[in-house]
Amino acid sequence: MRFHMKNGSEDNDIVAATATPTATAEHIRKFVFSGGSAGGERLEIKIPELLQGAYSFYTWPCAPVLAHFLWERRQSLAGKRILELGSGTALPGILAAKCRAQVVLTDNCILPKSLAHIRKSCLANQLQPGVDIDVVGLSWGLLLNSVFRLPPLDLIIAADCFYDPSVFEDIVVTVAFLLERNTGAKFIFTYQERSADWSIEALLKKWKLQALPISMDDIGKESGVDVMEFMGGHTIHLLEITRIDSSTINTI
Repeated sequence: MRFHMKNGSEDNDIVAATATPTATAEHIRKFVFSGGSAGGERLEIKIPELLQGAYSFYTWPCAPVLAHFLWERRQSLAGKRILELGSGTALPGILAAKCRAQVVLTDNCILPKSLAHIRKSCLANQLQPGVDIDVVGLSWGLLLNSVFRLPPLDLIIAADCFYDPSVFEDIVVTVAFLLERNTGAKFIFTYQERSADWSIEALLKKWKLQALPISMDDIGKESGVDVMEFMGGHTIHLLEITRIDSSTINTI
């Protein structure tokens, strides 16, 4: 079942739609992030969506939650080297880039349409791929040349990558490899709880990683947004993963 985001705010809504009788309808969803006070900082991000397309063409509830978490730490994002796994429509990664982070967006290297959609999202927000932001094909669990060509990283992010147990170890292996290559980096991600029986605890232990929950109590308050509206009744968690033997952990 495809989940449709429910928002009460006009600042987080579908603002345009284009369709032809023979084409899948495309919508532009607008997300607004603000500093809260009158005259404060304000950032608007436009995300193209294909509501009848593949999973990666839709902004799932985890993405705006992670984006608001990053927005509220925007002052520390400038200059950070950030990789987004399974970017999809790339809302969190695009926000980080607009906050002056050096961002690499990734999705499955065998899904060229998904990568093309990421580039479209970048262009919709005045970010030129290859100039202002990078888009790279990266398949979880496969240590291909694209993985070894990645620049040094401070932070890895993802929104709702743990959607199916069949990909859990592939994601964990990829994260473990990247964290080992980037001392002090960490992986921050949101995920939607779909089954109480699903767990990555054993995989974290196997690959010498540790996870800590991050409080979501204040996320969205600065922008006057109730993140529960994004969740639509679903349970979403925010976690941080690091290497167990990591001696230096960056803060954002």
